[in-house]
Amino acid sequence: MTELAGHLMDKGHELVQRVYFEDTDFSGRVYHARYLHFLERGRSDYLRLLGVHHRELADEGLAFVVRHMELDFLAPAAIDDELMIVSTPLRIGNASIVLEQSIQCEGRRLVAAEVKVALVDGAGKPARMPAAVKAVFD
Repeated sequence: MTELAGHLMDKGHELVQRVYFEDTDFSGRVYHARYLHFLERGRSDYLRLLGVHHRELADEGLAFVVRHMELDFLAPAAIDDELMIVSTPLRIGNASIVLEQSIQCEGRRLVAAEVKVALVDGAGKPARMPAAVKAVFD
């Protein structure tokens, strides 16, 4: 299963995803909103490989939500391209994580993103990150 979830690097995570027809628009290029899906998969699989599981957080009444995102679309991807989604932590706070993410194809950077995810409780209020979750980034 680890291959399906990509692999951990010294500082971060890499995940390969193929572009399918459903990811493209009428031009055969990836539709801009689909890049968010690829970035989400990268973040989710990164956390999974670190041992942070969304279901376990939910059992504790917690969830990560995207709080802020900055994207720069640099070049398009096309059907059948193999994309590399790279996620690297920049800052770990008491209730949030800021990640630098990129989507690359054949060594060329297509999308650059900075994403802040916040941990919230069942009422949607900020929640302190459990020590065990925070520790996986040290």
